[in-house]
This record gives sequence, C-alpha cells and structure tokens, in this order.
Amino acid sequence: MPFMKGREPIRRTLKYLNAGKLVLKDKVRIFSVNYNTYGNHHAGARDFVFWNIPQIQFRNPDVQVITLKNMTPSPFVRCYFDDGRDILIDIDTRNRDEIIEHLVKVVGKTREQLVAEARLAESKDNPANFGYGCERHCICEIPGQVSCPGTVPLPEQMRGKFKFAPK
Repeated sequence: MPFMKGREPIRRTLKYLNAGKLVLKDKVRIFSVNYNTYGNHHAGARDFVFWNIPQIQFRNPDVQVITLKNMTPSPFVRCYFDDGRDILIDIDTRNRDEIIEHLVKVVGKTREQLVAEARLAESKDNPANFGYGCERHCICEIPGQVSCPGTVPLPEQMRGKFKFAPK
C-alpha cells in the first residue's frame, strides 16, 4: 500500500481522519496557523500542525487551511470569516490537545449542531427512497412503475407461469 509510507502514515487513514474533533462553523472560510519550526514555545503548534491539520482539512472540505512557517515570533491561529472579519487565537506554550480543545470552543460547531446536521443528512426526503418511514410505501406508487400484483394483476407476459409454460 503506497499511502502507508513516510512519517507517521496513520495520519492518512480514513479512521484517523474521521476521528477529528474540530468541525469549523459555516462562517469560517480560511483557517491559518502561524508557527516556527524551532523554539520550545512553538512545540505545541508544531505537533498540532503535524497531527491535527490533516483531520481539520478532511472534516472541513470547504475551508482553506494555510500553514505559515517561520514568519512570526509567537504562534497563533487566525480564522477569517465570510463577512470579512477575522479572529486571532494565541496558541503560545500550549500543547496540541489544549489547542484543539480551545479551537472547538471558539470556532467549532457544538455537539448539538453536529447531531442535528447528521440527522438531516440521513433524512428520508429523497424521492428515490421507499418503504417504512418514507414518503412512499411501495415503488408501485411512483408513476411509470408496474403496479403491485396484489391490486392489479400483472400482464401474462410478465408472469413465469405463462412465460415458461410449454407451448
């Protein structure tokens, strides 16, 4: 498997990517992380970028994620919103778990929002669905489909009794 090569290939598995805690609010358009590749107070930011940025990118496909290295004296996260505002979050001397918990509180969706969105995603509004709990009980209710044989008899050419009978 070619994707299991390199540093910590577990980061590229679907199970790991789906396990990300941070799902950004719908208003966030750009998520940027500024940090240095050296210095002890940047260690948490480096670990956060290495371990959690792939999860954030996977869970938020409509958000542009940018990492800027060696451009700032102290590490920070800046989120740009769709109305032009931005928010600056200081992550100096924090470890990656503290960073992710703080980001979930500040720019992440709540558990209730995630549960409601999951419920809406699996809703039965699709007209192709039929059966119990759906809009249509049977496929025969869709125009152009063959009616149920219990209500209207099938044409003889569609019944096995007449189709396979010796002539």
